[in-house]
Amino acid sequence: MRMPRPAVALCTVLALTACGAPPAGEDTAATASSGGRSASTTSPTPEQRGPVTFGSQYRFSSGLMITVSSPDTFRPSENAYPSSARAVAFGIKVFNDGEQPYRLSKLSVKATVAGEEIKQVKDAAYGYTGIVNADEDIPAGGTEDFTLAFAVREQPTHLRLTLHPEATETVKAVFTGSV
Repeated sequence: MRMPRPAVALCTVLALTACGAPPAGEDTAATASSGGRSASTTSPTPEQRGPVTFGSQYRFSSGLMITVSSPDTFRPSENAYPSSARAVAFGIKVFNDGEQPYRLSKLSVKATVAGEEIKQVKDAAYGYTGIVNADEDIPAGGTEDFTLAFAVREQPTHLRLTLHPEATETVKAVFTGSV
């Protein structure tokens, strides 16, 4: 007895989606952790592949680990660019647990609110000057810390911070939360 074609197609779709394939563009060998504890599973759970909250750590299969602090809201100085009534800053730590040096200039950081990209704030009065050592390598076992700030509206909002360790690749870490 032959199955009708629509039934075969439906069974095929169900079988493929039941396998739990990760979303396109996610680092399938990445792990996330919170509170300084690293997850060490080689088959990450959906929570590990998806966004993590501010204050957490994200580990890429390359060994690169990125930690993003909880947000620090502030009022930018008169000389800040762009001018904004409110901004939020994040401490970012990049630890190279890989075997090769990592060039920090490869790191791409983008912040969005409601799908719209928001601008990075440069405010020397508070020390928010971007990634100062971008032209340097982080040696294997080395760490680089820096702080980035972004202009946000005055009302509390949900922010998404996306970090690509290689700007030209789809692998990324996504941190989210209210600011």
